[in-house]
Amino acid sequence: MSPVQAPKKAKKKTAEASSNVFSMFEQSQIQEFKEAFTIMDQNRDGFIDKSDLRDTFSALGRLNVGNDELDEMMKSASGPINFTVFLAMFGEKLKGTDPEETILNAFKIFDPEGLGILKGDELKYHLMSQADKFTEEEVNDMYANFPLDVAGNLDYKNLCYVITHGEEKEKDD
Repeated sequence: MSPVQAPKKAKKKTAEASSNVFSMFEQSQIQEFKEAFTIMDQNRDGFIDKSDLRDTFSALGRLNVGNDELDEMMKSASGPINFTVFLAMFGEKLKGTDPEETILNAFKIFDPEGLGILKGDELKYHLMSQADKFTEEEVNDMYANFPLDVAGNLDYKNLCYVITHGEEKEKDD
């Protein structure tokens, strides 16, 4: 193999990986990731580096981020963090998410009538007393992000949609 052939193969592999990464997300999700990337790329060089991470943390009010922590974050990337690598990193993190139907079936155990809602206090009890026990603070945080209705119930179908799609389902009017 001549030295000229190796770069072509590498370039083709990168192009294939890029197209696979972009096919993992809907166009609207890619746009949201692009906006987040642009915000984090403080020096506007097309890459997120250690300095960009430090500035991002600072903008979020966390001023005491150590170099070790930043180095560890940078090591989680396969190379320099351009937008494609950034997107791939999110794809890897989301890869383990169960399909929506699996999550719905887990909640349906607590909803024998199939109403699509769970009693908030009952769910809180189970989350805090079974398996990987949640703390009261964790449950309250969840309820803050997914509020209970006036009767104290949680719309778990909407919650499952948000978990798997990253945004609320548009309401049918």
